Amino acid sequence: MSETISEKGKGMQFEYLEPMTIEEAVSLLSRYGGDATPIAGGTDLMLKMRTEVISPKVLVDIGSIRELDYIEYNNSGGLAIGALTTIRSLENSSDLQRTFPVISMAARQLGSVAIRNVATIGGNICNAAPSAETAPGLIALAATCKITGPGNERTVSLEDFLVGPGMTILREGELLKEIQVPPLDPHARGVYLKHSPRGTIDLALVGVAVVATLDSDDGIFQDIKIALGAVAPTPIRAHRAEETLKGNRITEALINETAEIAASEAHPISDVRASAEYRAEMVKVFTRRALKELIIK
Repeated sequence: MSETISEKGKGMQFEYLEPMTIEEAVSLLSRYGGDATPIAGGTDLMLKMRTEVISPKVLVDIGSIRELDYIEYNNSGGLAIGALTTIRSLENSSDLQRTFPVISMAARQLGSVAIRNVATIGGNICNAAPSAETAPGLIALAATCKITGPGNERTVSLEDFLVGPGMTILREGELLKEIQVPPLDPHARGVYLKHSPRGTIDLALVGVAVVATLDSDDGIFQDIKIALGAVAPTPIRAHRAEETLKGNRITEALINETAEIAASEAHPISDVRASAEYRAEMVKVFTRRALKELIIK
């Protein structure tokens, strides 16, 4: 399907193409190169177009490619999420709620139900906003991205996939095909907390995801990953904070020290929504909360 669309009063005119397979989508994106932009749910992209942040000449609508919409899980292979899986599906998946709850927790805090019904995991990741709700939890789970392009596929870590605000490593003709998460220790626990003025409908001022394996007998973290959102150009791991906890017995003092270190690893900016100092302070607050919530799970 191909047509030219204009939106009166918005200055928008573009060619609209609707491939039905991954191969067709890759072919179209390769043919039109930098003039083409893929669209699925469109919750972020259409806003950028209406505000003239971007002005693509060609929109390649991949929303009809059903082979990109799935959640698959098994104990040995881990988790695979197709790029067109909606945020609402992540929120409601019984597999995720049981095995990777940090993903469902993050999905539940992304916008309104109406937005979650349309927005996709691929769109949320490829939009590459520093405040992307799904990214911190996935980074804490050591997620990777399967990318498909002309004649080849490649897999990179989610941390490497995101290179800056609004920027990914995708080349012309490439699509994000799948998010992959390795099997998780059956005793692992996960938490995602978000701070925003108006709850889920606002972008995160700070997001904190923690995934950890805690020895319930002696209260020692055997493994832990802490990821922070909205406090750097991309979501980041708080590596020094993790090392502070790993192998140590949990105490109130250790939690407070870890929260301080996590805040020192953040690189927030000041903007119309909050100052850098406020965001750093909220990293402390929400890291403490996340760790305490994790312990009582």
